Amino acid sequence: MPDAQLLSPGAAGAAKKVKLDDGAFGARFNGPLVHQSVRAEQAARRRGTASTKTRGKVSGGGAKPWRQKGTGRARAGSSRSPVWTGGGTVFGPQPRSFTFKVNRKEQRAALRSALSLHAGRGSIAILDASAFAEPKTSQAADLLDDWRSPHELLPVLVVLVPEESHAALSFRNLNRVAVLSAESVGVSDLLAAATLLISEPALQALTARTAKPSRGED
Repeated sequence: MPDAQLLSPGAAGAAKKVKLDDGAFGARFNGPLVHQSVRAEQAARRRGTASTKTRGKVSGGGAKPWRQKGTGRARAGSSRSPVWTGGGTVFGPQPRSFTFKVNRKEQRAALRSALSLHAGRGSIAILDASAFAEPKTSQAADLLDDWRSPHELLPVLVVLVPEESHAALSFRNLNRVAVLSAESVGVSDLLAAATLLISEPALQALTARTAKPSRGED
């Protein structure tokens, strides 16, 4: 069964170990499934607001610029034709959604793969967030320095629950340290982090998110 070191600000003595759930942190890494989940997460974050006007949306151009025959020029029906300056755009981008579906069973399996990758590398630790009685960035920085050297530590992902606001405020201003809630952290966030710091309540929430779906779920 995998385990992780318990980190607490100001704690002295031998490092304590916390047992990790074997189902969530001991899974085999599934590269294709992780790749698909990362693509889906990144696609869902795209705003998809790029927009152009077709000739029907450009203002003006209602009158025929000149008569059909006798001018010596090419015939033209509108000054908003795509071949005219200021005219509409042909086949330009329109607002759209880039999201695509990944089944919940696949999402959970990909999350297990990302968590197991950190557990196998030993790049995960459990944070005693209750030790932060008040927001204190220096306390958070000292805790990270005591855990690992900067070259193997950064970037860091700190996963907390909403009730642990003091710890979140302590870590959020540190360089190359991201703070996310256990409900919003994704596979791409886990893979982008060199090290993972999770509070015990957040660990329980993440473990619950990786649980296999019941019969009938996608």
